[in-house]
Amino acid sequence: MSQSFHTLYFINSQDIKEIEDETVNLSVTSCPYPMIEMWDEVFSKQNPDIKISLENNNGELAFELMHRELDKVWNEMYRVLKTNGIACINIGDATRRIGNDFSLYPSHSRIISHCLKLGFKCLPFIIWTKLTNVPNKFLGSGMLPPGAYVTLEHEYILILRKGGKREFKTENERKLRSDSSYFWEERNKWFSDMWDLKGVHQSLKENNTRKRSAAFPFELAYRLISMYSLKGDLVLDPFIGTGTTMLAAIALERNSIGIEIEESFRTIIEKRIGGIIELANDFNCKRIQEHIDFIKEYTKKHGDPKHKNTKYGFPVKTKQEITFSLKELKEVKKIGLNSYQVQYED
Repeated sequence: MSQSFHTLYFINSQDIKEIEDETVNLSVTSCPYPMIEMWDEVFSKQNPDIKISLENNNGELAFELMHRELDKVWNEMYRVLKTNGIACINIGDATRRIGNDFSLYPSHSRIISHCLKLGFKCLPFIIWTKLTNVPNKFLGSGMLPPGAYVTLEHEYILILRKGGKREFKTENERKLRSDSSYFWEERNKWFSDMWDLKGVHQSLKENNTRKRSAAFPFELAYRLISMYSLKGDLVLDPFIGTGTTMLAAIALERNSIGIEIEESFRTIIEKRIGGIIELANDFNCKRIQEHIDFIKEYTKKHGDPKHKNTKYGFPVKTKQEITFSLKELKEVKKIGLNSYQVQYED
């Protein structure tokens, strides 16, 4: 059986000194969103001047101070990423009335600006559709021009790379890359800059925990990890929250580290890890079945594909897919207060 390892740190998200330089292959995260009211308290605990700025109706200063707290995390993320490593940051912009002024606060562009200064290269990013919060979507003056405002119904996934493209020089590296491939039809769907994934607001019922979490869908993390890492790679989420990135890493035979500032999330994460075997195996089986269904339709229109997958025996569109495989998740064992060992069927 093969294994993966997963570790949680319940510490301040701005302090990831435990992780050594250039050891992480991929970071997938969703941070607190500046100028969204549900995050005001979290940011203000980091810097009391943020609360003062909001009380003084200085939205621009509060926005900047919030991002300076996030900058500390991006600095550390850049440090721990390997050269050629990739960071995927899910972020939503905010609209808010401060005093008498209504304005957009463009967090995605502020994060890009700072990360470029660090040395990141900005790759084409993804926009994905989220649920709207209320049935009456229109803000401002309704049907009377010109004072109405469009609503924000999407979020961004910023894709940033440290250095140039990753190289695979040895035979073992090239084989691992081939084994970590995805299907041709998945490539066409995933590598679009528009994703139709519906976010779900989560009600957190545990005591001493935030009432809501801005967790992204499992499939979002699953896609990104499939697209930008290899089996056995180390995936980091510096804002692990309810553990979605870690769950997707477990499903895909990657290792992971998650960091969370709130100890109260431990119970939620442990509960979700307890259900990961069924979730991962069902999700992976569904992925295989969707490929089989695609091949049936493709064959009707175009004839049999030229290539065949060596593990499953079904046709695939390209030679790059012939060693694709997904291992069955067999066991998740807690091996310390914050660590898990995962076993997969070979």
